Amino acid sequence: MFSKRFHWDFRTNSLSELLARKRSEGAHVLDLTESNPTQATLEYPLDVIGAFQDSRMLAYEPSPKGLLSAREAVAQYYLTRGHDISPERILLTASTSEAYSYLFKLLTDPGGRVLVPRPSYPLFEYLATMDSVCVEQYPLRYHAGWSIDVDAMPAAARAIVLVNPNNPTGSFVKRGELDRLVKLGAPLISDEVFSDYAFAPDADRVTTLVDVEGCLAFSMSGLSKVAGLPQMKLGWIVVSGPEPERREALEKLEWIADTYLSVSTPVQCAAESLLHAGDEVQRQIRERTSRNLQFAREFVAGSAANILEVEGGWYATVQMPRIRSEEEWTLELLEREEVLVQPGFFYDFESEAFLVLSLLTETGPFREGLARLKRLLES
Repeated sequence: MFSKRFHWDFRTNSLSELLARKRSEGAHVLDLTESNPTQATLEYPLDVIGAFQDSRMLAYEPSPKGLLSAREAVAQYYLTRGHDISPERILLTASTSEAYSYLFKLLTDPGGRVLVPRPSYPLFEYLATMDSVCVEQYPLRYHAGWSIDVDAMPAAARAIVLVNPNNPTGSFVKRGELDRLVKLGAPLISDEVFSDYAFAPDADRVTTLVDVEGCLAFSMSGLSKVAGLPQMKLGWIVVSGPEPERREALEKLEWIADTYLSVSTPVQCAAESLLHAGDEVQRQIRERTSRNLQFAREFVAGSAANILEVEGGWYATVQMPRIRSEEEWTLELLEREEVLVQPGFFYDFESEAFLVLSLLTETGPFREGLARLKRLLES
């Protein structure tokens, strides 16, 4: 009766079952997985509400690329970061997930292959399967820092996905890596939602692909992370590369977008104000994630655990002793200490044993959660 796309095992995993039981028993679980900025006790400027008091929202003027005023606001966002791009190179979407779907439709035929990083968040397989596309992983290697193993990339893929910085490793693409990737010739899809959240400057780092000229490239981001407003449902694609290919890609993307017209008028009218208000939210997020990361590094120093090098984003990876599996560590931490973290296999880490923590977590619960983790380590 139903599509073969739905081939996944929808049964609840052991961690979710234990969490549900704990909460049903009234346990106060310290959640170190928080990824929703609107639930992270941040202070949002009132400009966010006032942004929707605009009479233009009462008129419907469908535009496949998105309203020019909203695309100009996105172009201004890049200009303040040193990248001068035309609004004509920007296409709006309802989310980054939808942007992936548009790009898979643009670049692949049913059964085609796209390359995705490992480790990274597990959304790719779901998104690709929904568009009848196959994913093949390429590895990120860790040697005192993360790097892309370009030599291990399979050949003949229709596109290469970069998450920049990666989630959860927090690693940025480096200039030498980008040069090699461009020479491969495949279109590059760059997910840059966390690019504003670097922990320290690095001249060798590539924060965005909007200036790439040597191959077709697509840079994606949106209000979810840029302004800490996932509920506003506005993302975008910036198309870069040689002019003929770029023009044709934009034309085809416009056709795809015209089929759905999914971006709401109110959020487009409010885009400029929301991006401006997001500056204050970003400041709070950067301060908290930096503070939590510094504390985590200092707190576990000298213990049996280790915080892997992280350059940006909202997550930290803790390398645990291999006396237990990741599943055993997460289940025991939740059962005995009432602390919720994510195991590395949620993100396809190739080896054991890694735990992933959200640096977005409020400072007090984050520190208490780490104290309990350390107590479990020492028991």
